[in-house]
Amino acid sequence: MSQLKAVIFILNLFFISSNLEGQAQNTRINGLTVVGVPAPYKTNPIPRLNETLANWICLVPYGFGHKEQTNIRFNVSRQWWGEKEEGIVETVKLAREKNLKILLKPQIYIHGSWPGDIDFDNEKDWLEWEKNYKEFIFFYLRIAAREEIEMFCIGTEFKKSVLKRKSFWVDLISEARTIYCGEITYSSNWDNYQSIGFWKELDYIGISAYFPILNKDNPSVEQIKKAWMPKVKSLKTFSRKWDRKILFTEYGYLAVDRTTYNNWELEKQIKQLKVNEQAQANALQALYESFYPQKYWAGGFLWKWFPNNHGHEGYIEKDYTPQDKLGEAVLKKFFGPQTSND
Repeated sequence: MSQLKAVIFILNLFFISSNLEGQAQNTRINGLTVVGVPAPYKTNPIPRLNETLANWICLVPYGFGHKEQTNIRFNVSRQWWGEKEEGIVETVKLAREKNLKILLKPQIYIHGSWPGDIDFDNEKDWLEWEKNYKEFIFFYLRIAAREEIEMFCIGTEFKKSVLKRKSFWVDLISEARTIYCGEITYSSNWDNYQSIGFWKELDYIGISAYFPILNKDNPSVEQIKKAWMPKVKSLKTFSRKWDRKILFTEYGYLAVDRTTYNNWELEKQIKQLKVNEQAQANALQALYESFYPQKYWAGGFLWKWFPNNHGHEGYIEKDYTPQDKLGEAVLKKFFGPQTSND
């Protein structure tokens, strides 16, 4: 072989190797929110989850409160195993064995309402609630630090608190960093992320991304993508403003008609709605095709995945999970190896 041919051969090998390296990984956070199940696993659920090619999971232990009360109950004996410390530690162990990264995202469940409604008309109640919330969040933050969990969500969808009590959240984040070395985010609701003033204190702009995109029963992928365009552009501008990537801390679609619009309303009608797997699959594909090309988009955590099909409310065929539905094939297509845009 001549010297020139040898050089060309080596260069070709280099370019092939570089291309394969680019194809061999997906640097996005391709996450699934794994439901905390009622009882210990009889069968390891992670291999089935691995089939989606997800590289992260999100664990959501709940605390329970009332919008007009300051107390928060958590890690209690009656709580589901998967949400208690022992269940979290075991799930982390199983996930680690398959090289999955983890977001720990403690949330407050408000019966008949949501965290965005938490509000008080006097300083005493606010201070009492904040003391209890800090106790709740630091209980799980210490688990995250001990287990070396990669990311932690400091709060979810506190629409009024984050506006009225900004200093509490800034101080909470600062103190959290004294005991936890991983990345920290906050999960804002889709309709108020622009009102939050402490994104610079965090590693990502976290959004529960249930944007009402298109009010049609069964829109095509192209129709949904077109409807996403204004939001794709506005999120890019917002990301640049704060110099932080956008992370969809939650996103997802029910497998029913009109799933690209106001899913929280559809949940109330779920028994009357018919199954529509194609609508869910189209919505997922359109989201991925809209956001994967965007460098500002860090990825997200799909709501949700039921380990061994346990922990669901009885309508799993219509629920947000894509498992055993057309949407699962969409996940595999986008979660798998592909050229990075970063």
